Amino acid sequence: MEKIRCKWCNTQNPIYVAYHDFEWGKLNLDEGYLFEMLTLEIFQAGLSWECVLSKREAFRKAYLGFNLEQVCAFTHEDEAMLIKNPNIIKNKLKIRASVTNARTFKAIQAEYGSFKNYLLSFTKGKIFYENNTTSPLSDAISVDLKRRGMSFVGSVTIYSFLQAIGIIDSHEFACFLHHSKK
Repeated sequence: MEKIRCKWCNTQNPIYVAYHDFEWGKLNLDEGYLFEMLTLEIFQAGLSWECVLSKREAFRKAYLGFNLEQVCAFTHEDEAMLIKNPNIIKNKLKIRASVTNARTFKAIQAEYGSFKNYLLSFTKGKIFYENNTTSPLSDAISVDLKRRGMSFVGSVTIYSFLQAIGIIDSHEFACFLHHSKK
């Protein structure tokens, strides 16, 4: 019997199915993962997640495994090389933002001890079971990240990020991964 998944999951795309089944909505507050997902969500703005996910390995290579220290050290020349990379999304503004955001991410880590601690200062360790596009939580984090200098971090993007890392669990009721079925 085939598993019922969230309606958005294209079951014809094995990468998307694996992401849905083993990653999306599962709590993961590893610093490297948080940086990777925040960066990928920036590139998703205005596009489909499936598009970004299909380029994930190319992004990992281009962003040196999402090594925060190395991305923070990217120069304008490195950004120019990223813009020419045919395997990633070549949006100049998003590429620039990804480097600036990396530096802000690092500053937040220095201030809070980790980006995880920063997020937990908003959530108090709570997992949210809902399915929206924004929330008071994503609004608050978005406003704070923008105040700190990040861009492409609107409330919708942050909500998607929180879903991706499992702070918000949005599996649909019919989905085999809905929290009531675990």
